[in-house]
Amino acid sequence: MSPAVRTETDKDTGVAVVTLDRPDRLNAIDLAMRDELVAVWRELRFDDAVRAVVLTGAGERAFCTGLDREAAVPQPGSPYMTDDPLLRVGPKANDLWKPVVAAVGGMACGGAFYLLGEADFLVADPSATFFDPHTAYGMVSAYESMLMALRMPYGEAARTALMGSAERMSARRAHEIGLVSEVTEPGGAPAAAVDCAAVIAGYPAEGVQGTVRALWAAKEAALAHAFAQAPHLIALGNLPGERQAELFRARRRAHRVR
Repeated sequence: MSPAVRTETDKDTGVAVVTLDRPDRLNAIDLAMRDELVAVWRELRFDDAVRAVVLTGAGERAFCTGLDREAAVPQPGSPYMTDDPLLRVGPKANDLWKPVVAAVGGMACGGAFYLLGEADFLVADPSATFFDPHTAYGMVSAYESMLMALRMPYGEAARTALMGSAERMSARRAHEIGLVSEVTEPGGAPAAAVDCAAVIAGYPAEGVQGTVRALWAAKEAALAHAFAQAPHLIALGNLPGERQAELFRARRRAHRVR
């Protein structure tokens, strides 16, 4: 089986490009891909030649569409030990304090927010759209919304979470509210992200990594308190799996982009 995460490193610039490489599944994350991502972040911690990282998705249709709905997620029998399959999928969750720039094209939705929430800033293709379908399928948007509430104005985070699959935020709107720092020419997001990463990688690593850690510390306490509530909110609010599947199969394709 070919890897679902591809890493290419330019030793001259100090930039590693990490690509989610399941375009046939819209770069949705199954458990094997999750484990690959965790391994990549941990490997990059020890590679001193890498001083900045770009995260992107293969293909034109999606950056990432979150957890693969066909993924089987085993759970302990106790309600006190529920496992969230994507909770440790991001760079910060794996103690990677090198800057990560996300290059987003196509759909970025649901569980993709675990990754975007832990990127340091986002660069977007005009094709990028952001949405969170949880509520449409009878699910609580907990971790995803908590991360996004610290990346965009509260009202925008609430609207994104509550409107579910009926509405998608355009790259233009994402830029207006500060979720995205730059909207490039069509097809230009990965190159623009690499250019930014190369500039950052050219600075002394200690100061850069200390700044990344300081920025994350500014919201780390709020996330810790919020995340402590998430398992209970999910357990209380999620519909049974079979009912979620029914809603997913019956989903309406129409949506509006703003």
